[in-house]
Amino acid sequence: MLPNRNPANADPILEARDVSFAYEGADVVRGVSFAVQRGEFVGVLGPNGSGKSTLLKLLCGLLTPTRGEVFLDGVPLQEKKARDVARRVAFMPQEQLTDFPFTVAERVLMGRHPHLGLMEFESAKDAEVAREAMRVTDTLQFANRTYREISGGERQRASLAAALAQQPEILLLDEPTTALDIKFQVQILSLLKKLNAERGLTVVMAIHDLNLAAVSCKRLALLKQGEKKWEGAPSEVLTEEKLREIYEISIREICDEKGNPVALMPEGI
Repeated sequence: MLPNRNPANADPILEARDVSFAYEGADVVRGVSFAVQRGEFVGVLGPNGSGKSTLLKLLCGLLTPTRGEVFLDGVPLQEKKARDVARRVAFMPQEQLTDFPFTVAERVLMGRHPHLGLMEFESAKDAEVAREAMRVTDTLQFANRTYREISGGERQRASLAAALAQQPEILLLDEPTTALDIKFQVQILSLLKKLNAERGLTVVMAIHDLNLAAVSCKRLALLKQGEKKWEGAPSEVLTEEKLREIYEISIREICDEKGNPVALMPEGI
């Protein structure tokens, strides 16, 4: 599905330098610097309203920073054409397209648009790429149903298929496991880890579930009130002290009989 990439590269493939963004004069991202190396799998954590979704939209060019700048391979994103960025960076939002009666197959095929010329129609190759994206996300079974006719979890998987149909180098996902049951949470995250490991797909994922983040991501960034508070390996940032400051509740480690940590659990449950 994706061309093979070499993840070994010292220079960031994607980088935000001191970026801020404001809605109606109120900063929701404040002076965040965030670099992603080629082939990384990075998670972005934080409470609701911490700026996770806005940061992802800044990284793919859907939003323009009010201060600071975003770079793709060292070139300012704003100097690149939107189509050129879309050929390399795919974004899967939380919000799913339901206002128009597109079928799942039609929506996934839209992922090929950055690769088409002006007035050019999709080819048999484009259709095959879209079909493969549906196969790996287990969405072929409802390919001919509209977004209005499928569940929220099924829409999540269909939107991931559309993003994969772009054949991007970088995949940005805004809470991709929301509305998914445990089976499909595992399926989606396992697929992302496989694409990351075998194809060098660079993944940046906003996620709420601390345990899924810990086992899926190689590096985590913790945000609060629009600021990046900590960044590092899961074992470095998912500590009781740091999580208490971020989420303002006590979160303890649950260990097995040998003392190995197996889960993070809010106290009081």
